[in-house]
Amino acid sequence: MMYTETGKEVRSRMEIIKERLTRLRERMKEHRVGVYVIPSSDCHESEYVCAHYRAREYLSGFTGSAGTLVVTMEEAGLWTDGRYFLQAERQLKGTGIRLFRSGEPEVPKIEEYAEQKLSRDSVLGFDGRTMGAHRAETLIRAAEKKGAGVLVTEDLAGQVWENRPEIPDTELYVLDLCYAGEDTKSRLARVRAEMEKIKADVHVLGDLCDIAWLLNIRGGDIPCVPVVLSFLCVTKEDCIWYVREQIMTEEIRQYLKERGVLVRDYEAVYKDLSGLAAGRKVLLDKKNVNYRLLTAVSGQADVIDRRSPAELMKAVKNDTEIRNLRTAHLKEGIAFTRLMYWLKTGAGKEALTERSVAEYLDARRREQEHYVGQSFAPISAYGANGAIVHYSPTEESDAKIEPKGFLLVDAGGHYLEGTTDTTRTFAMGELSLEQKRMFTTVCRGNLNLAYARFLHGCTGYSLDLLCREPLWQAGVDYKHGTGHGVGYLLNVHEGPNAFRWKLPEQEQPAVLEEGMVTTDEPGVYLEGQYGIRTENELLCVKGENGAYGQFMEFEILTLAPIDLDGILPQEMTGTEKAYLNDYHEKVYRALAPHLTEAEREWLRNATRRI
Repeated sequence: MMYTETGKEVRSRMEIIKERLTRLRERMKEHRVGVYVIPSSDCHESEYVCAHYRAREYLSGFTGSAGTLVVTMEEAGLWTDGRYFLQAERQLKGTGIRLFRSGEPEVPKIEEYAEQKLSRDSVLGFDGRTMGAHRAETLIRAAEKKGAGVLVTEDLAGQVWENRPEIPDTELYVLDLCYAGEDTKSRLARVRAEMEKIKADVHVLGDLCDIAWLLNIRGGDIPCVPVVLSFLCVTKEDCIWYVREQIMTEEIRQYLKERGVLVRDYEAVYKDLSGLAAGRKVLLDKKNVNYRLLTAVSGQADVIDRRSPAELMKAVKNDTEIRNLRTAHLKEGIAFTRLMYWLKTGAGKEALTERSVAEYLDARRREQEHYVGQSFAPISAYGANGAIVHYSPTEESDAKIEPKGFLLVDAGGHYLEGTTDTTRTFAMGELSLEQKRMFTTVCRGNLNLAYARFLHGCTGYSLDLLCREPLWQAGVDYKHGTGHGVGYLLNVHEGPNAFRWKLPEQEQPAVLEEGMVTTDEPGVYLEGQYGIRTENELLCVKGENGAYGQFMEFEILTLAPIDLDGILPQEMTGTEKAYLNDYHEKVYRALAPHLTEAEREWLRNATRRI
């Protein structure tokens, strides 16, 4: 059952959003701003942001993690990707905000739209602190084509935001070497070695996960991502961490001092960088620093715009991290399997809802040692809600689960041993033949990628077709990537590794290296009917090395049964059935010793050979 608002609720939300947009336009008029752009990010281009930076959500009512609101004096539009089309349609209803489906034919890019709406006597506006440098430059070029002015120093959205939440005061902690596997001194030395290769004098880092990885420090400034709002500047001699002084402890200061890291106040970074000597070469990634920071640097120094060496370094997990990740996935597998056991043996016997399922799963995680928290807001979606790719149940939308159809659960956890991300779709009762065909097709795609063998040098763009091919043959597709990198007690979505079929516009695809962890998550989403997704995490490992070069393959880290009640064995090749049997044998061997006798017997049947 898909949640639908009452007419009264729609009108109330519509009126609130329209009133907020009216107040924003009053501010725009004061500054002659014809187009104002509000991204979803904080000052670090973070995927998830704390409540203080959710201006786009405040002004549009759209709660998805990805999207950009563009407001003119006459209209407003929201750009988001295929993961959120259905959600955005529902949440924008009645607000007057037009949905622009990014990537779809005939849909203009934001800069193209801005260029259309701007004139010589108007101004393009955005907050230069929350706009990524690369995106900002693209927008500014569009404004220059029309001879329009640019205003980047005013947070107009913040000026009309009533009762704006404060930035949280987080608690910092050091990630012990038994989990990190490498000390900060070593990591800084490796970064400095890469700086030397390209003759960079200063490296400015704005990506919070890169900083957390380098310092081996975690926090809680962002929900589901244990990081700290901060900047980091690395030179040959010094390392300065710009962080809010009020959250520092003497213990953390001493830890940093021992590793040659100085502490300065968060806001001081802009002044310090603007004072760099002329001709200094500054390494930064325009996709991960904000525009205000870029302008502070580029006043005197020479900018080297390229990916931070820390990004690739943290993507390649070390031996300690890999060993720990196997433990984390064992713990997560126990939790997911107990959820499946509960659903399969108790469905229909008690009142189940989407939220109660998510809560049950997290309760099973909390039974595991070293559990830190959820790695993202769980997706627990029954029936038609499963077709909303990033649906997350609320108190109002919480659908009752009936003994029929599909329940899709996409959830993950942070452990001191690492971060997990797992999706399973459960048959809650009788399925149609077509539903089973779709479920089997998704499973085939997942397995074909998981058991791939390929030569070193391949990127995720080389392999994506292995996963999509069964779905494309069936005439269906999914409007999201096949997989993303996963951080180690960091963001569940991590670059640079990924599985995609469309080449990125601005960056070189990353080669799949030994130690990289990438998700494998094909799906089928039929609006108004159901959604199916199966997701495992894959560790890239070396295979044989011979006359043809170094072969690579994957180790499946995720340990949870794939629901055989949705499988049509006759729709699978002999090889694909062997893949599924092999995977299920691995799941049973790993999990059985940690389960009760009743759970073990159930799991034995749930992982039976087909």
